[in-house]
Amino acid sequence: MWYLLLLIAGFLPLIIGANFLVDNASSLAKRLNIPSMVIGLTIVGFGTSAPELVVNLFASLEKNSDIALGNIIGSNIFNILGILGISAIFYPLAIKKNTTWIEIPLCLLSAVAVILLANDKIIDKMNFSVISRIDGYLLLLFFFIFLSYNITLLKSEEYNDEILVKNQTVFKSLFLILIGLVLLIVGGRLIVISAVNVASAIGLSQRVIALTIVSIGTSLPELATSFIAARKKNIDLAIGNIVGSNIFNVFFILGISAVIHPVELQPFSNFDMILNIFASVLLFMFIFTGKGRRITKMEGVFFLLTYLTYIGFLITF
Repeated sequence: MWYLLLLIAGFLPLIIGANFLVDNASSLAKRLNIPSMVIGLTIVGFGTSAPELVVNLFASLEKNSDIALGNIIGSNIFNILGILGISAIFYPLAIKKNTTWIEIPLCLLSAVAVILLANDKIIDKMNFSVISRIDGYLLLLFFFIFLSYNITLLKSEEYNDEILVKNQTVFKSLFLILIGLVLLIVGGRLIVISAVNVASAIGLSQRVIALTIVSIGTSLPELATSFIAARKKNIDLAIGNIVGSNIFNVFFILGISAVIHPVELQPFSNFDMILNIFASVLLFMFIFTGKGRRITKMEGVFFLLTYLTYIGFLITF
């Protein structure tokens, strides 16, 4: 119980630290006359995935493949089935053409890439299955291609949206950025240590803890961003935040994790990765059901029920 409380408590400094980092890095960038496009694409875009990144960095440094892989796959499953499901229930999610034909297929590509890179036993007839350092560099290459696509897209659409930032002095921004980094480190470290001990104490595998509690906790910024965006009918942000986060999680965070230490495939992890692919395929299919490119309320309910069934299966078996 003590470690479970520490695990849950670890998300508080993690989320607060991510917010501090984003708000004050954005303020500092604005004072340095960095364009809103760059701030939105880098600082704000990366900020929502900061919790996953920090947790995975600690897991990789401690050679804990259960948490490193489970956190990424679990977050991606929760992003589509949980967050988009909840958002669509409150307001149908219309989807832009670029998102339909480029970003969602890239999201599916990232899900397929993971299962292909991880299954050396099946594909290469090796004695082990691992996402190696070479695989990590390959994932990072895909990430830089995706980043280049985003920059080109923003320029072509003449991105003029102003990013709302706090007007603070350079010293205060730097100080709060440092505080944010410290909180991220403390929260990430606390979560990894507590997750290992909780799994040991209650008899669940570290994989299950990572796929459930850890992945949901690290996805809280995406949940807040997409839910608020859907409520305000800012549908582009609600969808783009999730699809972009899934691509970022695999290509960048899992890529960095594998470069630090190869990520070993765990028993039953193929089931999780297949569900991750299924969720992306389902998202693509639902776009073309009904009228127009949108995720309807009933499809949102289906997403959410699928996710709850998956969580029940993980805990039961």
